[in-house]
Amino acid sequence: MHESFWGTFIIGAGVLIIATILFMQRVTNTNEQNYTLIKETTQAAMNDAIDYASYMVNGEVRINREVFVESFVRRFAQNASLSNSYVIEIYDVNELPPKVSLKVKTKEGAVIANQEIKFDITNQIDAILETTD
Repeated sequence: MHESFWGTFIIGAGVLIIATILFMQRVTNTNEQNYTLIKETTQAAMNDAIDYASYMVNGEVRINREVFVESFVRRFAQNASLSNSYVIEIYDVNELPPKVSLKVKTKEGAVIANQEIKFDITNQIDAILETTD
């Protein structure tokens, strides 16, 4: 009888540990995928928003704020996971010099041992458009 309790305890602890590992792996993958998506989307949206007319007239590289926001949201929505909800906060878009600051928030959660665990995953990026002369 004593050995059966130990066997039950070991099996229960093993299931709990495996569930925790799988949950943490999912949170880590979500964070990594979000960061990569934000980085690549920001770079592409900044390239889309370059104001070539200003460059031809003044020789200054600047971006158009409205074009950047539109392009970023469109590209992010096309590539983001449909199973998560996102909150995009664009803090600062400087047209000259081209600089962008933004934050993307998402929630990740699971139920482990009858307790709901939720994480807020926040990724922030500050990007400056680099060009070669």
